[in-house]
Amino acid sequence: MRYADGGGLTVKGRQRREAVRLEAAGLFAEGVTPPEVARQLRVSSKSAYQWQQAWRESGAAALASRGPVGQRCKLSARCQEKLAGYLEEGPAAHGWDQDQVWTGARVATLIGRKFHVSYSVSGATRLMHRLGFTPQVPARRAAERDEQAVAAWKEATWEQVKQPGRPARAGSASRTRPGSPAGRRPVAPGVAAEPPRS
Repeated sequence: MRYADGGGLTVKGRQRREAVRLEAAGLFAEGVTPPEVARQLRVSSKSAYQWQQAWRESGAAALASRGPVGQRCKLSARCQEKLAGYLEEGPAAHGWDQDQVWTGARVATLIGRKFHVSYSVSGATRLMHRLGFTPQVPARRAAERDEQAVAAWKEATWEQVKQPGRPARAGSASRTRPGSPAGRRPVAPGVAAEPPRS
């Protein structure tokens, strides 16, 4: 099934969908009904009816692609280049010297400081991806953590505390009939079950 123009398409994808809509315009001009257009072009009948209405009101031009959809980036291309430079300098150069990771929240803060533009954490993360960077999550460890004590506990105590796994055995994955082997014959109510064959 094909869908209406939109959401995250490449230029080729938009051109392909535009070609389908323009083909529909040609079929409408020949007098083909929307359900038949939907069947021939493998689109929903709702799309075919919407395309026919747009075609009647404004002609084939109404079915042409309007280009990429979505909100434009708040930063200009020049500002995005500057931001990429700031990100390459690292977080310590901009006041985050605890660890060397760029998080979405830090990048949103950096954008606000440098460009006076408000970005959400998810928006800053998407912008980082567009610029070729990936956000990281800082490792959080307790300041009191004693690595030697943890290693010693794993070696000495964990083996004693650890529970053994469930033993492997034949059974059924059914919750409603847990003991129903495939080969057993059903027994009618009131009839004694046959003894197992040996």
